[in-house]
Amino acid sequence: MRILVLGGNGFVGRAIVVDALAHGAEVTSFSRGLSGEPLPGEVVQLVGDRDAGDYAALASGEWDAVVDLSGYQTKQVDEAMDVLGDRVGRYVFVSSHAVYVRTLPAGATEDAPRQAPLRAADVLTNETYGRCKVACEDDVLARYGDRATLVRPGRVTGPGDSGDTALYWVRRGARGGRVAVPTSLEQPLQFIDSRDVARLTVRLIADDRSGAFNAIGPESTIGELITTAAEIAGTSVDLVQVPTDAVPERFPLVEPEEIWPARRRDPSKARAAGMPVTPLKQTLTDLLAWDRDRGAPAVEAGLSEEAEAELLRRR
Repeated sequence: MRILVLGGNGFVGRAIVVDALAHGAEVTSFSRGLSGEPLPGEVVQLVGDRDAGDYAALASGEWDAVVDLSGYQTKQVDEAMDVLGDRVGRYVFVSSHAVYVRTLPAGATEDAPRQAPLRAADVLTNETYGRCKVACEDDVLARYGDRATLVRPGRVTGPGDSGDTALYWVRRGARGGRVAVPTSLEQPLQFIDSRDVARLTVRLIADDRSGAFNAIGPESTIGELITTAAEIAGTSVDLVQVPTDAVPERFPLVEPEEIWPARRRDPSKARAAGMPVTPLKQTLTDLLAWDRDRGAPAVEAGLSEEAEAELLRRR
């Protein structure tokens, strides 16, 4: 099995590369080569800049499948498809749960309504990102038909996750003590382990499956996320609910209550296709170990210790 990965140096991309190698695939990575951790030596690494339309390194070669992790707007995806054509058997587009309309009932499946497509945006924001992914999905389906596969991850974490979204709360729980939580402790989450996304993706290629798949993790809550991190670290926490307007706007994981049901999507189709379910505790254990090993660099999101202490002092 020969797999081409567009953007394999990043967090989820590297997990897919590692899983593919572990299951006997020959892997080629195409990226700018400017970020991410080094890939295993057996990976064939090709260099090109999609933003600049530089696909010269892909002018030759054939693969059983391509996994597109770095396509965010239709220009990028359309150019890649033009270059690759029928030299790839299956086009796996890694999309996002952001393609769906924001207000959905709990248990929504892959057939839930999506947002209106947007073919281009000067800046990708919370308002434009999902719509641009919808347009990308449409183009991949139009070009490859039954040879198209759409993987729609929810929130992803695990070792290698250098973003602030999960790390702020996981570190905060591990530190212990009184924790300011600007939302209900029951706010639902469905974090998925990056390795589960990778296993699903490679399995879909091996089984030659088409269609869309919600790559969604087990149901949990923000309270459970924090207390599980504390349990792993051997600390204890006192979770103190504070008003949402007491913290900066766009606080990590804090979302309006009207979209909470949409954070409880149905992952049964992906699980039936072979997606594992790594327990939240194992995912967070591995994330904390990875973060510790790299020196736990500062994150920008959330509250500083001083700001949180001042907020809690009044409660």
